[in-house]
Amino acid sequence: MSIAVAVSGGGDSLAALLALRDAGREVLALHGLFLPQADEEAARGLAQACARLDVPLHLVDLRQEFERLVAAPFAAEYLAGRTPNPCARCNAAMKFGLLLERALDLGAEALATGHFAQSGPHPDYGWALGRGADPVKDQSYFLSLVPQERLRRAVFPLATRRKAEVRGDLDSRGILPPLPEESQEICFVPGDDYRAFLSGRMAELPGGGPAQLPDGSVVGTHQGLWRSTIGQRRGLGIAFREPLYVLDKDMERNVLVVAPAPALLVEGFAAGEVNLLVDPALWPPSVLVQTRYREAAKPARAELAGAGLRIRFAEPEVRPAPGQVAALFDSRGVVLAGCVVAG
Repeated sequence: MSIAVAVSGGGDSLAALLALRDAGREVLALHGLFLPQADEEAARGLAQACARLDVPLHLVDLRQEFERLVAAPFAAEYLAGRTPNPCARCNAAMKFGLLLERALDLGAEALATGHFAQSGPHPDYGWALGRGADPVKDQSYFLSLVPQERLRRAVFPLATRRKAEVRGDLDSRGILPPLPEESQEICFVPGDDYRAFLSGRMAELPGGGPAQLPDGSVVGTHQGLWRSTIGQRRGLGIAFREPLYVLDKDMERNVLVVAPAPALLVEGFAAGEVNLLVDPALWPPSVLVQTRYREAAKPARAELAGAGLRIRFAEPEVRPAPGQVAALFDSRGVVLAGCVVAG
């Protein structure tokens, strides 16, 4: 049976397609149309590349679904005072949700992507999702909300590859991706400016209010709680005797709570929307918790608490923002679970 490859127009997904074809697998390409303004240049470039490689290409229009499942919740989360992770949501709802379903409808047995991650049989857990070999490009964090039954249908041909190696391989074959630069931004937020995105999307947004220290002392104003996130320092516009950071957002009173850096340290946090990828009975006593993509995972203990998780750091750490994704790893880089920071 064939394997469908989700091709975005970037080099990583084309490299994944080539790796499978070089291995003798029968492949077909799927290009999901997610954004309101379809990238016709990328679609044309993919059509040309797939024709050259003699690989059938299928365009899947999922623009309405993307708006409903990713873009609209992203905006709603910010307006509710949270800090969402749309890429993790997209992987769960779109790529390994609707796009995977389309791949299966076309007769494919699995969906491959250009993610730098790995999955497969594991001697202790039976099956596992783990970090990719490239520590800089590893994307297992963004996959932590995808249910295991869907990840078992996933193939990651770049699991053992490095980004530089992938780029060099494409260059040596004379293959120019339609989107030559890999985006480091949220695909539907121009310039990665979520504030401008929300302003352009909403006719009216919540207004400003006071900025206070935890003791209630007013030290300035804010221009809308949706403009800030927990831990933010820059752009607050508050003059004070020492640097201030966003500590909390009081949505009921429209108050931005700010404080010096030490106030951000917490012993742990609660999380919901738990996606178990390894049976908790098999978890080690100490796990590693990652709450942002560009940060090192921190040692912690984790325990189930009803439908949620309670995380306790080995040492106090900066409070993660409500809405952020938290991924739990073991010491070998296996993803034990994904969840969403509560608050």
